[in-house]
Amino acid sequence: MNINAFSLKGKIALVTGASYGIGFAIAKGMAECGATICFNDINEELMHKGIKAYEEAGIKAHGYVCDVTDEAAVEELVKKIEAEVGVIDILVNNAGIIKRIPMCEMSAADFRKVVDVDLNAPFIVSKAVIPSMVKKGHGKIINICSMMSELGRETVSAYAAAKGGLKMLTKNICSEFGGANIQCNGIGPGYIATPQTAPLREKQADGSRHPFDQFIISKTPAARWGEPEDLVGPAVFLASDASDFVNGHILYVDGGILAYIGKQP
Repeated sequence: MNINAFSLKGKIALVTGASYGIGFAIAKGMAECGATICFNDINEELMHKGIKAYEEAGIKAHGYVCDVTDEAAVEELVKKIEAEVGVIDILVNNAGIIKRIPMCEMSAADFRKVVDVDLNAPFIVSKAVIPSMVKKGHGKIINICSMMSELGRETVSAYAAAKGGLKMLTKNICSEFGGANIQCNGIGPGYIATPQTAPLREKQADGSRHPFDQFIISKTPAARWGEPEDLVGPAVFLASDASDFVNGHILYVDGGILAYIGKQP
């Protein structure tokens, strides 16, 4: 086995919604393995915040403002990246939202919004990059799925529906374009320690864990939350030549939650 198979040197990666959080960690890890990073976010403020974060990490990233649910805007984004940077070798469909609302209290408009960002957008961006990947003869698409691609939970009906659909979109892209040497796989993060989940991990006044924190730790064989960096190795593997015969697979990075029935009460 040639260790250089894990190198991303000379590759151009587009990571959507990668100004911060999981997307930023994955893009930073890919850059450290040699990839040139392009990323987008929904507005100028977030895009410039991302550029600053990459600069502080010693990375020259190419930032763009683009709404990934807008098909025409995405097509222009891809054309611009191809003209300014080069043909995209690696796409990470990371941009996503969640609305935690009980199903019977959720409007159809809110449901559609989650599905639009979490499922329609990966379809739109993948469709925009695939033709050039086919011409080039090689491409990698990584969809950021979720444990909710497999499991349901209260208040996340739209998110679970979208992420379940994204799992099947992943398998279908594999089925349709595997013969063109395009590998499409997914990563399913477990519960990851990010600024957004920080309130759920705060110590209570009596020094005890937050109830949700207790719940996650009890359900995770690793007995901890994941860190964004835990997703970097799997992402680099799926973006590299080392995974050329891995296709249509969802790699769950969850500390073992999906393998575990839980402790007996």
